[in-house]
Amino acid sequence: MEEIPNESKNKWTRIFKKKWFLPAVYLLLAAFLLIGVVWYQNLENKLLGGGDDESELTDSYSDDPFDEEAESVVQQQETIKMPVQEDVQTEIVTKFFDYQDEQDEQEQGLNLYNNRYYQSTGVNIAADDGETFDVVASMSGTVSEIKEDPLLGNVVVLGHEEDISTYYASLGEVAVEPGDKIAQGDELGVAGKNLFSEESGNHVHFEIRKDDLEVDPEKFFNESVAKLIEYEPEEMPEEAPSEEDAEDAEDAVEEDLEEEKEDLEEKEDQDKEEEDEPAEEPAPETDEEERQDVSFYITA
Repeated sequence: MEEIPNESKNKWTRIFKKKWFLPAVYLLLAAFLLIGVVWYQNLENKLLGGGDDESELTDSYSDDPFDEEAESVVQQQETIKMPVQEDVQTEIVTKFFDYQDEQDEQEQGLNLYNNRYYQSTGVNIAADDGETFDVVASMSGTVSEIKEDPLLGNVVVLGHEEDISTYYASLGEVAVEPGDKIAQGDELGVAGKNLFSEESGNHVHFEIRKDDLEVDPEKFFNESVAKLIEYEPEEMPEEAPSEEDAEDAEDAVEEDLEEEKEDLEEKEDQDKEEEDEPAEEPAPETDEEERQDVSFYITA
């Protein structure tokens, strides 16, 4: 019975004398130590409120107020583009009406509708071949309004920072909805025709407004949004006449023409009466003239 523990002791002695025993022990201790360090770090992160959930990190980052400031700066660095794709050949067929332009340039900013001329508050852009084309966002923004106008066709309005808005009218089709976040170059719809600018054919009517005042889009194409933000638009020197005022002005002109016509007819009638009057008979000869005539004959 006493030989069993001796054999067990001899067995452990032989194991201790093996060359691999001590390295194995060291590796085992190192593994336990490494596991302990990792566990301690995880425990410390949890106690400090940290975590390895990427969604939580993303949410906390999106709530950072500096993120909004960075986005605003990026938008201000955008370059304002024409609302068409770069591979589409287009031209501006109707310009923005500016009171300070020369008469020839102002004529290019008039729209003829119902035999009357109206001042253009934007630009009409049409393709060189007259066909329809995709209309894209000139700047990044949010769709604030979509409406169907009986004269202008479908209209999409984008809102931007600093009280800036862009208008896209004469759309045959609309590809966005109110509230959509739009990046520069995103498709808004397809250019079409409208009743107000029939002569322009398939086109998009594009406007830029700052503080609810229209500005000339051609002055800001290929310019930064920051330049538009710094721009202070001037109000028109005189308010554009309303339809009622325009009708009153036309009536006044017609009345003046009627009066001139009546005066002319009256003068023509007077001239005609003078022509119709008989010629005046010569005054009868006096007695002295008769005696002279008689003396003439006697002398003869």
